[in-house]
Amino acid sequence: MALHFVWFRGDEYSRAVKVFGLPDFIHMGWDRRARREIMPGDTVLFARGEHDQPYAERNFNDIRD
Repeated sequence: MALHFVWFRGDEYSRAVKVFGLPDFIHMGWDRRARREIMPGDTVLFARGEHDQPYAERNFNDIRD
């Protein structure tokens, strides 16, 4: 079972870590790749948006400079 953070950018990240611990995966956005990496039993936390939001048609970059 893995912990996924989606859309986390700033201060909300440190608040979520205090409550849930360090994530196993950080997804820059909700895209097809993020959905493929989520397995049954995983926990997914969204910094913004609803749990059933549509995913982006294009994948987000993995690394931010």
